[in-house]
Order: sequence, then structure tokens, then C-alpha cells
Amino acid sequence: MNPIRLSICIATLDRARFLRQTLESIFPQAGPEVEVVVVDGGSSDETPVIVDEGKRRFPRLRSIRLDHPGGVDRDFDLAVSEARGDYCWLFPDDDLLKAGAISRVLQATRESREHYALVIANAEVRTADLTAAVDPVRLWLDADRTYGPKDQAQLLAETGPYLSYIGGVIIRRDLWTSRDRRAYFGSAFIHVGVIFQAPLPSDSLVISEPLITIRYGNAQWSPRSFEIWMFNWPELIWSFSHLPEEARRKVVPREPWKRAKTLLRYRAAGAYGLKEYQRWIRPRPCSSWIKLMAGLIAALPGPYVNAVARFYYSRFHPRSRLELMDMQSSRFSPGRGGAANGG
Repeated sequence: MNPIRLSICIATLDRARFLRQTLESIFPQAGPEVEVVVVDGGSSDETPVIVDEGKRRFPRLRSIRLDHPGGVDRDFDLAVSEARGDYCWLFPDDDLLKAGAISRVLQATRESREHYALVIANAEVRTADLTAAVDPVRLWLDADRTYGPKDQAQLLAETGPYLSYIGGVIIRRDLWTSRDRRAYFGSAFIHVGVIFQAPLPSDSLVISEPLITIRYGNAQWSPRSFEIWMFNWPELIWSFSHLPEEARRKVVPREPWKRAKTLLRYRAAGAYGLKEYQRWIRPRPCSSWIKLMAGLIAALPGPYVNAVARFYYSRFHPRSRLELMDMQSSRFSPGRGGAANGG
């Protein structure tokens, strides 16, 4: 029996309609060195059926079904703990592997004499239905890039924003299991906590070629986007006190919610309003001016802010495709049914 070199670890919950396509992108290119581990957080849809179908097609698919959701961080940690591979690819339940992706990653795991601690796979971005390209590549690199153990600050500064996406992470299993994970349960970014809590023991490789197709705007935590991006994400990045402030600042400001432009963008996207202000900003210690500014922006008519934002991005920042897409898919955008809901 061939030893497992790569475990593709998937945490899923009620996403059967996407999971089938994800598995279909994996099976044809997964040879004897590859297994798939699926942790189902207690789905009430057809996920168990999809998993059982997958086992019949691909015998090296193993699954763990939980009685109730443990949270995405816990579920990914469980998948890695149950994996048998030297490397674990932490993969979402709705995105797709491009043809040849697995062979490229397997090749990368053999390239380094000391073995890479971390491999980062680049990605393209498409609409949620995969019909249109949004961004051909998330990390703009001319060639593959290697970072040594002493280059952790540079690794964070240059890849940190992309690493908010878990699907690009391929990490040595023994490294993952040797590090603190529980401290990052509930953060939505356990992988970033594992990677940057301490220096990595060997080199990291970033593969410049896109190996993944991301469905943009399909995240399950989209209703919590204000909480996650304004608080969870910056608090995690700024908790890495052993890394220079300059590197952390290149990933995200310490308190992005204090910036009027940021709040306006979230208001235009339909992710910020009076409910978010009352829950997340009003109770926080900050100046009266910040609270006044934040409260006024929360009360602005969403459809009008959205219209201005769509004009701004289309006219002055046409290359900001993801931001423009956020505005176009907002509940405040015409045709989205949000104009009557000014909340």
C-alpha cells in the first residue's frame, strides 16, 4: 500500500450542491499518494449522500460526521488530526482544483532538501456560478518565490492578505499538530494562527501559477463579514507581536473600523448598518468623534451610498474587480431587492 504524501482536508456544512463539484475536481487527478478527508459538521442536506458516492468512486476518501457543528476552525483541525499524509491541503468545500494542481503540489513537496514547511498555492477568482472571471490571479508573481525561516515578516507582509483564504494552504502535518491550535478556535483563520505564531522550521514556497478556482462571494460567513474583517482578522494579525508592526500593517490596520472610507465601503456593500454599529462599535472605547462618524455612516441611506460606490469603483478604480463586484452584489444594488430595505 502506497504511503500517503498529501491529504486534502475539507470541512463542510450543508453545502452538498458545491461539495460534489469540489470532489469531482479532485478525484481524477488524485493518485495513490493522495487521500481526501471530509469533516461534516452535522449537515442536514444531502452531504452524507455526496460523501458516500465519493467513497464508492474514490476509496481513499475518509469522512467524519459530527452530531453538531463545532465551527470551521475545529473541523479543519479535526481533519488534519485524522489525516495520514505528510502534507495537508486545507481546502474549502465549494472551490475547485484546476487540472494538474495536485501533481504540481506533490512536485513542490519533493523539491526542497529539508522539505518545505509550507506551500502556498495561488488561485484565480470567478463568480459564484463560475461563469465569469473576476481576477485571473490573486498573487501577482512573475515566478515561484521561496521564503526562509528568517523571512517570516516578509512572508506575512507579502502573502498575508491572500492567506485569509484557507484554500491556498498546504502545510506539513507534523508542523500543524505540534503547534497551538485551540487559541485560534473561533477566529475563522486557524491556519494563519498556526503559520505565524512562531518562526517556521524550514522554507516556505509560494507557487505563482493559479492552481485553484475560487467561487467569489460564496462564503458561508458572509453575513458576519463586518465582524470578521473589522475585528477577528485584524485582532489575529496584530496578535503576532513578535513580528514587526510594519509587516502587520501591510496586511491590515490595527483598527480598520475607525476609518470613514472603510465604513462607507461596508455600508455600500450592505454589510454595515445601525445593527452592526450598535453591536460592534458603540460599546468599544474610542473617541466621541469616531462614534459619531461611525453612527452617521451607519444611518446613511444604503442605496445612495451603494450608487456612489459603484460609480467610484467603475470610474476611478476599474481594476478593483472584487470591490466592484461587492458593490454590484450588495442588497442595496438595483435589481437585488435591497432598495426597499434601508437597514
